Amino acid sequence: MGLAAKYRRGDGGRHRGGRWRRAALAVLVTGAVVFPLSAAGRPEIPAPAPASLAPLSASTLDEAYAANRANAAEAARMAAAHQDRDRAARDRALAAPARRLLGFDGRGSGRVTEVLGDLARADRIAVLVPGSDTSLDTYGRFHAAAAALYGQLAREAPAGTRTAVVAWLGYETPGTVSATVTTTGRAEQAAPRLRALVTDLRAIAGGGPRVSLLCHSYGSVVCGRAAAGLAVDDIALVGSPGTGADSAAALHTRARVWAARGGDDWVENVPHLSADLFGTTVGFGTDPVSPDFGARVFAAGDGGHSDYFRPGSTSLTNLTRIVLGETKAVTHD
Repeated sequence: MGLAAKYRRGDGGRHRGGRWRRAALAVLVTGAVVFPLSAAGRPEIPAPAPASLAPLSASTLDEAYAANRANAAEAARMAAAHQDRDRAARDRALAAPARRLLGFDGRGSGRVTEVLGDLARADRIAVLVPGSDTSLDTYGRFHAAAAALYGQLAREAPAGTRTAVVAWLGYETPGTVSATVTTTGRAEQAAPRLRALVTDLRAIAGGGPRVSLLCHSYGSVVCGRAAAGLAVDDIALVGSPGTGADSAAALHTRARVWAARGGDDWVENVPHLSADLFGTTVGFGTDPVSPDFGARVFAAGDGGHSDYFRPGSTSLTNLTRIVLGETKAVTHD
């Protein structure tokens, strides 16, 4: 059967000829084979191992925050001694007394799980799952997205409703120009960690809060891999290249599944195919905003791939409504 043992069509019913499919598949293969050289990483930056923490609960939350801040401060000292001023500055910022770090690992590209709001008392919790090229070196823009959402939740939540946002950089994201961004490998590694996070959130906040996953770009592949049986209420896919599943039903989740794409998002041009190459799945299948996928498609405005959490945007307004459970107020194109 050659390089492609199989390929599936997932384009919402559009008919593609064999020549087009072969051409699109060639694009995916090229991305998987030619681009890896561009993803060479920076030299390893020394950092301590993650802090040892007691099992997470409401009573141990402040202790965990303090331990992770201390770890970030030590990472900053080690990075400075290594003459990496930029990484030292980023670690130092995360060590500030106001930061609430549920997890921190300064090694390599870095891992951060940061809480905005009072997690232990929250009625609504949103977990942001980032896409490619998100690391400690680019964490500022991810934090800005979480802060924009938290600010809008605080303004829009009904009186007495407490909210929290969790910015989860809990996996090694792929580079936008790399082999890994075209495959499900990083998502499969990340999915157990995302499931563990949701378990921790339930242990901290109890069984009552509504939990929503907001999954951007490659993060939607992570959410797709983690979704089955996960104790969340909503999964929103924005700027998604696909989830690796043929339909929302194939995610095997009780959560409501939402999807949106901005009018100027280049992801629209990604071929929605999936192929098995040498035992690795390349591509992510059905377009989540297509009727065939079966998600609840909502309006995202005219923004581009990085605009879904832009203050004042249609997408942020609708994501806020999803997190608050105000589903009838969500707008559609």
